[in-house]
Amino acid sequence: MAMKQVIEIFELLETPKIEENEIKNFFLGRGVEEKEIILEKIKEEGETLFIKIKIEGKRGKSKNGSSPTLGVIGRLGGIGARPNKIGLVSDADGAITALSVALKLADMRKKGDHLMGDVIVSTHLCPNSPIIPHEPVPFMGSPVSMKKMNSFEVDPEMDAILSIDTTKGNRIINHKGFAISPTVKDGYILRVSEDLLDIMQIVTGKLPVVFPITTQDITPYGNGIYHLNSIMQPSTSTNAPVVGVAITTEVPVPGCATGASHVVDIEIAVRFCIEVAKAFGEGKCSFYNEDEFKRILSLYGSMEHLKRNPLESA
Repeated sequence: MAMKQVIEIFELLETPKIEENEIKNFFLGRGVEEKEIILEKIKEEGETLFIKIKIEGKRGKSKNGSSPTLGVIGRLGGIGARPNKIGLVSDADGAITALSVALKLADMRKKGDHLMGDVIVSTHLCPNSPIIPHEPVPFMGSPVSMKKMNSFEVDPEMDAILSIDTTKGNRIINHKGFAISPTVKDGYILRVSEDLLDIMQIVTGKLPVVFPITTQDITPYGNGIYHLNSIMQPSTSTNAPVVGVAITTEVPVPGCATGASHVVDIEIAVRFCIEVAKAFGEGKCSFYNEDEFKRILSLYGSMEHLKRNPLESA
């Protein structure tokens, strides 16, 4: 159960000003070591605080072990839309979920429950992001570019990535809770992981829910093409397999809406990520079939050009 951690993260982030020391000391007080947490303020069009937490495993790379590293990325434009909106916005769900995962893993480790592999959690926190037009409902903009976001949040040590994002501003997913995407790797949309489907139905007690993605969604932002949202953007900056974890609703909800975060849904998503982290570190969860992927490449060649934005090199 991770309800306590989710509520604590809600309370920590529901503020008009994010204090770097407050965030750092909060996690240090829960057993995260100084070397395991990185905070960096980055300013472009606006300013945001990036945070990366590594929960070291018993046999993880950090201890020269062989267990793979799972990345958990909280995707969002911002946690707030001040001064236009007061309070946490719906778009904050990705950050809340990711940091709740880090907090729960830290609490588990402090009590003696160590995962096998390392888990790297990354996200960013901006309480005053802009609101941008989007169909069918407005989205939250980001104070920094997607390129800058990926450069911090996507870590080279990540062997597989769960990318968590509020995905409520659409008519494609008509389910309240969370849904997962097919696996994306190097420009290919692959079959949905059976291992992840198994974990999802065990955690939820219901049939698994998968949301559709298109080729457009796995191309970089800034190319003038419609994207469902930024949930699959980490796949443009890594060779690791990426699966989206979408926090969803039955009806379109603006990313800038306040009072629209559902604690129960976020808590279930947190438990899903933790169960994936356990299984992945133990070598019991595969995001894709490596042999099948090699065959796809041999038959159809590389699709990595989809990870590049040709407008940037023009």
